[in-house]
Amino acid sequence: MNGVLDMMDRIQILQQNLQSNEIDGALIVSAIDVYYYSGTRQNALLWVPASGDPYLLVKKSFSRAFQESFLANVEPLKSLKELQKYIGQAKKIGLTLDVLPAQTYFYYQKLLPECIFQDISTLVREQRSIKSSAELEIMRKSASILCQIFKEVPDFLRPGVREIDLAAEFEYRARKAGHEGLIRLRAFNQELHSGHVLAGKNAAFPSFFDGPVGGKGLSAPYPQGPSRDVVQLNVPIVFDFVCVYEGYMVDMTRIFCLGDLDNKLKQAFNAALEIQNTLVQNLKPGAVSGQLFDQACSIAEKYGLQDNFMGYKEEQARFVGHGVGLELDELPVIALGVKNALLANQTIALEPKFIFPELGVVGIENTYLVTEQGGEKLTALDDVIFYL
Repeated sequence: MNGVLDMMDRIQILQQNLQSNEIDGALIVSAIDVYYYSGTRQNALLWVPASGDPYLLVKKSFSRAFQESFLANVEPLKSLKELQKYIGQAKKIGLTLDVLPAQTYFYYQKLLPECIFQDISTLVREQRSIKSSAELEIMRKSASILCQIFKEVPDFLRPGVREIDLAAEFEYRARKAGHEGLIRLRAFNQELHSGHVLAGKNAAFPSFFDGPVGGKGLSAPYPQGPSRDVVQLNVPIVFDFVCVYEGYMVDMTRIFCLGDLDNKLKQAFNAALEIQNTLVQNLKPGAVSGQLFDQACSIAEKYGLQDNFMGYKEEQARFVGHGVGLELDELPVIALGVKNALLANQTIALEPKFIFPELGVVGIENTYLVTEQGGEKLTALDDVIFYL
């Protein structure tokens, strides 16, 4: 990163936003938000007053947080009861209520009875959605790693191999190349491993996961992702993976096939490409997310595939793109009814996909940067079905 200057800019922007919303200070509690503003992901709270110096209050490990953080005030926190001396006379306090456990919230209310708490989740997430040049440099490296592993798939994809074996091979290679492994999701009760390898009808298997593709999985407690089933010939094999490098993620999907595919699947893949390419041209500052989603749906309907777009009928996901960065489900979301406009330097994974219960899944996914000229592709690999 650009070190101290990059981090200090983040604090100053947060303070400006607090002042604009007449909030006296923010208590940052989510570990990855603490990292974003302080430079360390230790077990800590970050108090950011609307003006003045922030305090990083560390539960564990203090020695590592002191070494890693650029902040001048890094202090050990032995008990939450010590918060009052840092908050001082602040009365209106911002919290990211989207990730704060209710039990902790009620404890803060009891601990600070004179304070009024206000949700600043959107404020923090919108700031984080706009990537600095330093963040983009890291994301480009993450994309480079991921693309290289996708290029290696033909080296290990062959008949008679199980989905889980293919996923393990992909993950093994990605980890050795620098992928950090942990996929952070902000949404409650959403979980994801490094990615999915799903073949044929298994890719269309319904799942709790808030996305178009879930997979059969290995068990009822973890009912998504690759199974122990052997991949078959002449079916689409979905490789949908995330790479994390220095905390930052990119997301990507490609379709492989041992043999050939049904013409219906080929036509649907072409529809996915048309959706992607149309939206990419419009990934510009000011474009309205909901309108982009409507464009995608119109193209799916033009091909007669409206019931298969982003899921099958009642299983359909109502989005076609999501922000990526330190978390996989960042802002913005290209989704039904969303009125927010895109901002320059947001990073978005576009993933138009079509699901056929009896045939499988085809589609494409790439990570893009929002620019004045449209989406800049970070995951630079050919947008084709790879026939082997």
